[in-house]
This record gives sequence, C-alpha cells and structure tokens, in this order.
Amino acid sequence: MNMDGVSHIDSSGLGELVSSYTTLHKADGNLKLFNLSSRIHELMTMTKLLTVFDVFDNESEAIESFKNKSPKSVYANSLL
Repeated sequence: MNMDGVSHIDSSGLGELVSSYTTLHKADGNLKLFNLSSRIHELMTMTKLLTVFDVFDNESEAIESFKNKSPKSVYANSLL
C-alpha cells in the first residue's frame, strides 16, 4: 500500500490497517506498506505496529519482498 501523501492517521485509520492486514493474512495474502512519511513512521513506531507490518522505502522493495512470504514477527501472528 502506497502511503505517499498520507500526512496523518487517526485510531480509526490504524484500526482499518490492522483489519485489512488480518483479513489478508487469513486468506494467505500480505499487506506491505511503503512511502511512509516521518510522522506516520513515528506513529507506527509508538503504536508498535512496525512489528506487525512490513514497511519499505519504495514500491520496488515492497514488491521484491513478496518472494519471502514468512511473517515479519511473532507479534504479527498474535493479531490473528
């Protein structure tokens, strides 16, 4: 998911990201985020969501990462 241009996310937005992640993961899918602003990156760090989501600097890195389908963290699996 390209986060370019997203300047802020409230709790509802974070909930939607987690819900989307969970739905995709249960269907053997993956949600990867890229182009996070420094503000969004800081928020994802404070909420510990960086341990859940795969986050990349750009689209090509995110696409390349789909070759490795293992979950990023044990915490990510606990959301399911």
